[in-house]
Amino acid sequence: MQQYSPRGFNVLPLVVKNLLIINGLFFLGTLAMGSALNLDLNRYLGLHYPSSPDFGVWQFVSYMFMHGGFSHILFNMFALWMFGNVLENVWGPKRFLNYYLATGVGAAVIQMIVAYIRISVLEAGLSPEQIEIVYKEGYSVIQQGMNYQDSGMGALNAIVNSTTVGASGAVFGILLAFGMMFPNSLIYIYFAIPIKAKYFVIIYGAIELFSGIANSPGDNVAHFAHLGGMLFGYLIIRYWKQKGQLY
Repeated sequence: MQQYSPRGFNVLPLVVKNLLIINGLFFLGTLAMGSALNLDLNRYLGLHYPSSPDFGVWQFVSYMFMHGGFSHILFNMFALWMFGNVLENVWGPKRFLNYYLATGVGAAVIQMIVAYIRISVLEAGLSPEQIEIVYKEGYSVIQQGMNYQDSGMGALNAIVNSTTVGASGAVFGILLAFGMMFPNSLIYIYFAIPIKAKYFVIIYGAIELFSGIANSPGDNVAHFAHLGGMLFGYLIIRYWKQKGQLY
């Protein structure tokens, strides 16, 4: 049985190494710009809903390199190294980079589709006047760190004017790929508890699905973006497998 557990940073494939560096530079740049110039780079590079004044098409890619805090980037970069290291050594740098970017963009697409569905449901329960207020004034309200007392207006505003950041969508795509290609390899949770990769992926996917459906108030995690990365990863790997190009 194959076993896999982190062995250190002594071997770093080209793409994984550069992704770690780029994400780190973007994180430090965000902190520096915020501190020195009071400029929030997430406003320009994070992913916004298309109706937001801050939306830009480039954000479907740039959001992957932005993170909301140290623990956020630490978890994503550790997972990128842990699983991406193996995949890049198997696939090579070009295929790994294409997969990483495709799952990251796919995650953003799913995130926007789910946002559209939720917005449609919320708008059905609001009056035209309430909806107009949210779209006209909601951005300013969010910028002031506030939201509407009306639960429907508040929920709509939180979606329309929210920002999605992080490499998690692509990372979940990498996790899915590792589970499909090395299903019986052992992953050590907390470096102590062994679990087969295929079960680890299934459990993580189920948790994300349940959390996304629950949509608990105050939960700022883009669960469906994570699932989107896994979905696009599954479709890509299935396509490669059918073409006989998995390795």
